[in-house]
Amino acid sequence: MRLLTHNMLSSNIKGVANGFPLRIEVEKVVEKEVEINHDFLRNIFPKIDWKALSDASRIMGYHELPEEPPEPSVLEADIEFLRKFHHALLELHLEEGALLCPESGRKFPVNKGIPNMLLLEDEV
Repeated sequence: MRLLTHNMLSSNIKGVANGFPLRIEVEKVVEKEVEINHDFLRNIFPKIDWKALSDASRIMGYHELPEEPPEPSVLEADIEFLRKFHHALLELHLEEGALLCPESGRKFPVNKGIPNMLLLEDEV
């Protein structure tokens, strides 16, 4: 599971008011090289919850992103920042582990890079 996916997921358990961001429990992280697309990165940047991405990348062992989001102008001028953003967002994969609801503590397993977000009958 890429951190791009993590940044879009939330817990939809009945009664949970704040199911984002899901906490990550890491068992195995894999890095998979992906061709960089500067236009995609510039377009997705405003849609990303920066704190969630920054925290998740650190949990997965990648400490190159700044804690505070950079100014959007950086996306036009700083190729090194784009490379780091690309790596965290698209090349780090949670292969095995779990996602935890921040409110209920419910674990959603991640196996072979696929998060299982199915709810139990009493959670719907």
